[in-house]
Amino acid sequence: MNDLFDLAEERATGTAAAGKPKPKPPAARQRDYSAKDIEVLEGLEPVRRHPGMFIGGTDEEAMHHLVAEALDNAMDEAVVGQASRIDLHLAADQTVTVSDNGRGIPVDSHPKFKTKSALEVIMTTLHSGGKFGGDAYRTSGGLHGVGISVVNALSDRLSIEVARERKLWTQAYKRGKPLGPLTKSGPVHNRRGTTVRFHPDPEIFGPRARFRPARLYRMACSKAYLFRGVEIRWSCDAALLKSDDATPETAALHFPGGLADYLATTLADRQSLTARSFSGAAKLNNGAGRVEWAVAWPADEENLFNSYCNTVPTPQGGTHETGLKAALTKGLKAYAELVDNKQAAKITAEDAAGGACVMLSVFIEDPQFQSQTKDKLTTPEAARLIEACVGDHFDHWLSGDPETAGILLERVIERAEERLRRRKARQGKQAAARRPRLPGKLTDCTRTGAVGTELFLVEGDSAGGSAKQGRDRETQAVLPLRGKILNVASASADKLNANQELRDLVEALGCGTRDRYDDEQLRYGRVIIMTDADVDGAHIASLLMTFFYMEMRQLIENDHLYIALPPLYRITQGGRSLYARDDAHKDELLKSAFDGKGKIEISHFKGLGEMPSSQLRETTMDPASRTLLRVTVPESDKAETAEEAKDTAKLVDSLMGRKPELRLAYIQEHAPFVEDVDV
Repeated sequence: MNDLFDLAEERATGTAAAGKPKPKPPAARQRDYSAKDIEVLEGLEPVRRHPGMFIGGTDEEAMHHLVAEALDNAMDEAVVGQASRIDLHLAADQTVTVSDNGRGIPVDSHPKFKTKSALEVIMTTLHSGGKFGGDAYRTSGGLHGVGISVVNALSDRLSIEVARERKLWTQAYKRGKPLGPLTKSGPVHNRRGTTVRFHPDPEIFGPRARFRPARLYRMACSKAYLFRGVEIRWSCDAALLKSDDATPETAALHFPGGLADYLATTLADRQSLTARSFSGAAKLNNGAGRVEWAVAWPADEENLFNSYCNTVPTPQGGTHETGLKAALTKGLKAYAELVDNKQAAKITAEDAAGGACVMLSVFIEDPQFQSQTKDKLTTPEAARLIEACVGDHFDHWLSGDPETAGILLERVIERAEERLRRRKARQGKQAAARRPRLPGKLTDCTRTGAVGTELFLVEGDSAGGSAKQGRDRETQAVLPLRGKILNVASASADKLNANQELRDLVEALGCGTRDRYDDEQLRYGRVIIMTDADVDGAHIASLLMTFFYMEMRQLIENDHLYIALPPLYRITQGGRSLYARDDAHKDELLKSAFDGKGKIEISHFKGLGEMPSSQLRETTMDPASRTLLRVTVPESDKAETAEEAKDTAKLVDSLMGRKPELRLAYIQEHAPFVEDVDV
């Protein structure tokens, strides 16, 4: 603002102070952006600036990921057959030590960095390591060359010892930077491998962050289960263990049974549906990897799915899980087809693996993960390879024990049926809570459930307007129909499908037609035909009844279809008014309900559209004062009504079908019995 005042003053006086440069306006100052503003982060500085990008955050869970990175490096040595023992120790001051008896990190000078050893390059440079290519690590857990360097960057102190070629080398670091060069500490005998000792930086994780012994112990156990050729020696300072903590102070973890042992320990005393689990190990069909699995179906159906890739846990699953689930699903369907069980067609992967306890470990070259934390495997070909490999073994497992296979198949089919029931119920609730798009000119009620609701089918917009004003908005819906609907008894299927009025009616009811009819999906408890009390109204009612009889017969059989009886006349004498359904009823009321002491006025309703909404509600729509006729048909599955059902079908065909000669014959036969003809 002062700059603007200065400029205004200069323009007013036409002068400026001698030797004083003009100040730049704010916009000009904001545009001062040059090369000197570009910052380059070197070494491990990006890790310390943004640790969440590398370990998922700065909380205790992320801090435990540091141990996983160090342990994965040691496991990679074991997986390639270069290490048989790993030690993991947690000290009271939160220092973690991970050591192995592998080959040891190379300590000679790196060809690209002449003044640095290969060890220092690995510890201080992102994306460096021996796992990008070649044969040193064909199926390793570390892929990006950032694991151990991230541990170094996020530790306030770290030391590393390498026993290699009978010599011991040491180097110390502080927050990712070496405190001195790599030093040869002297000769060693009967020892080889790498030892990493680090303490997480409180500047990153906070002064109160702590490693949890139970969590680290479970991590060590899972690694030992995943590779049966390694022994992991766990130890923890006793001061860190609480009295109620079941975590041992020391333990030697070695499981020759691999994942089968892991599964047995996890299930403990839980009862299993099958007498034996489905477990095994095999090489992948591409010859460059292998897979191990163990699957059981506990009786309590508590689901568990632990999956790993190159000993790295993948809690969010991925393509390897997809492959195993597909193998289980296809195997069960194939066995069902073998024993001629048609119900298995509904089985999905959710049913086959949903109630199972699954342990899955895969070793593949160059795996692809969703992020640096490796929570989800995304390698596309993993699904196909594992499905083919595990599927063959599962087929043999099922066919080799028909009794177990039958029990499992029955259980999975039950899960499929239960899933479909839940989905149907969920869809019903969603449909009730979220009314679908209103078809045609439907005016819906506010109540969402079908119980207690009614749909009135009326002639045209005029009657629809009166009905909408006279209805109970909570429970009564109104659908006006345009003129006389199609006679479905004499119409072709194409003509029926093309009729907009009938499509609107079917959509409004929501229950489907013919063999697709589902009474549970019917959106209204009652469907009421409300037409004028004249010949045209009776004709429209007969067309609607024919439609329901031909297309939704169950709707009639389940007592959902009614016919309203609107009055044809209103008779008034003084302050008293009564309503008559027809001429006969009018004459009866005139004789019995009115005397000759006052003028009697008779109003004739030409249609429901001319009836005031209050009168329409009082006479035809109010449940307390109206009269409804329930439409019924004989039930053809009962012997005593079977003939009546045949007669009904024959009558509908004669009166409404495609043969006019049948209608003529019926009229000629019954003409002598007609007393009144409305022309």
